[in-house]
Amino acid sequence: MSLIVYGLKNCDTCKKAKKWLDEQDKSYEFKDLRADGFSEDNLSRWLEMAGWEILLNKRGTTWRALSDEVKNSTDASNVKALMLESPALMKRPIFDFGDRVVVGFTAKQQVEL
Repeated sequence: MSLIVYGLKNCDTCKKAKKWLDEQDKSYEFKDLRADGFSEDNLSRWLEMAGWEILLNKRGTTWRALSDEVKNSTDASNVKALMLESPALMKRPIFDFGDRVVVGFTAKQQVEL
């Protein structure tokens, strides 16, 4: 099973994750969410596997730039459309193993990798 890591090339957390994976001698392919894109099917699968609350990055500048009306009305019914429109709303990196997904790169997520 091959690992695909989705993120943003300028994201510090993604850079740390790639460095860690290299140090662990783990094989992976990196895909930039903006430059390389991602499929709507993948996003649906990530939302199903991880949950929208986990996948939504509320710490980033993209989220903070949204209007309070959009932020307060964001839920499972509309979050997919927001993420398709603005991939930076996704927490990064996304480690896609095909049959499972790990979102983020904390010590807890490193154990899961």
